[in-house]
Amino acid sequence: MPELRKDPIVQRWVIIAAERGQRPSDFRVEASTVEVNPKACPLCPNNEERTPPEVFSIRLDGSKPNTPGWLVRVVPNKFPALQLDGDLNRRGLGLFDMMNGIGAHEVVIETPEHNSDWDTMPAEQLQRVFQAFQARLNALKEDSRFRYLLVFRNYGVQAGASLSHPHSQIIALPIVPQLPKEKLTSARQYYLEKERCIFCDLIFQERELQKRVVMESQHIIVLSPFAARFPYELHFFPSHHSHDFAQESEDVLRDLAVVMKRVLTAVKRLLGQPAYNFVLQTAPNPVPRPGRPDYWGTLPYDYHWHLEFIPRLTRVAGFEWGTGFYINPVSPEATTEVLRETLAASPDEVG
Repeated sequence: MPELRKDPIVQRWVIIAAERGQRPSDFRVEASTVEVNPKACPLCPNNEERTPPEVFSIRLDGSKPNTPGWLVRVVPNKFPALQLDGDLNRRGLGLFDMMNGIGAHEVVIETPEHNSDWDTMPAEQLQRVFQAFQARLNALKEDSRFRYLLVFRNYGVQAGASLSHPHSQIIALPIVPQLPKEKLTSARQYYLEKERCIFCDLIFQERELQKRVVMESQHIIVLSPFAARFPYELHFFPSHHSHDFAQESEDVLRDLAVVMKRVLTAVKRLLGQPAYNFVLQTAPNPVPRPGRPDYWGTLPYDYHWHLEFIPRLTRVAGFEWGTGFYINPVSPEATTEVLRETLAASPDEVG
């Protein structure tokens, strides 16, 4: 029988319709990508003049900015969703609130290799990508106009990718969006009531149950969430309490890179080359709010950063838009079981 499940953090309901009995092979797919000749790809080495000047890079010794020799490169998006310069000019008209579209929109070019992904690049290179995330998050937080910073990755046309060269994006917003705000508010309310982090309690509970723990390493735990919205949705948490990804240690980034590489390799062995999204949910910028000096004041105690992995295997249609519910034809427990088996059958891949 289908089961309704409620997310304990954002209070969102999903329908687990596991009776449909879909196996991993039923979802197996090859991702549609925008194929570009590497010589014509604006993100490839020797094409640096085709992007805006870099704002950050990790380079080989002796190489100069905006020339080949980079290992990771961050540039402003050539077609940004928001404009960096200007004032917010907050204003309203009756029920309508408005402000200027101020923010930052950057592209993290993850590797010089055009045909690569997080499962095929060396773990050391993936760690560099995470270091670039940290560097840009910390730099953008210095701008008090920016309230929330989102790091995300689109792989495949179905997931919104417009270029096949491996890249992520960072967008800085002058507001905290609704979904992160729901998580932040729930975490704060839980902490004020119990003086504990709701995410830490979730991790403790899942360890005790051992039904949805896909993998755990020294610093990272991977869960198939109890109220997963999509087939093979996974959440990556630091196993220790940590509210801000930008403050994580090199040891944690190294471990995250190894775990990410292993898990994504297992997913692709099961599902082929599905399109997917990665989203980093981390603490907002704790800039002072006028008249609200304690706003997000408990963040170091109540929030817990995490990465969400969402394969694009099903479509969001009228029911989802009309109700806010999601229908997931694969139970999180089945996801956990099959991924555990695949990981156990695969050698450790840390190179």
